[in-house]
Amino acid sequence: MSIDQTKADIPVGTRPATSGNASSSTGAAGKSDFATSARERAVDAYDTARDQVSAATTKAGDQIDQAPLIALVGGLAAGALIAALLPRSERETRLLAPVGGKITGSARSAIDAAKDAGRDKLNELNLTRDAGTSALETIIRGVSEAAFGSVRRKS
Repeated sequence: MSIDQTKADIPVGTRPATSGNASSSTGAAGKSDFATSARERAVDAYDTARDQVSAATTKAGDQIDQAPLIALVGGLAAGALIAALLPRSERETRLLAPVGGKITGSARSAIDAAKDAGRDKLNELNLTRDAGTSALETIIRGVSEAAFGSVRRKS
């Protein structure tokens, strides 16, 4: 029998009045009243908890609708924190070690490819280290010549 069915069995407004120990002098009727009262309190607690969970779920859903990226980032951060706090099991280590090695290898390959592509593009635009050094020397030479020319004119 579920709690909802139990609640349906209890007539509204029939909560027994208990004073002190209901089972001491009233016998079987007192025990029955006490059980009914306990069952009613349990049903009320269940209803209250269910309503609170429903309200929290609705509120969380509304907030996710208003700011989905923040919710996503928050969820990822919470997941990362939980993953960092939980110890890795021996089985996880054994099963995931090859996957980690493949991911690391793939990431290194991608980084190397990006470096090569970037270096090629900079060479194509003549933005090499030598060209940069030469441009910097030209700028410094021009600034120093302008400074000396300005000093010579004043004297």
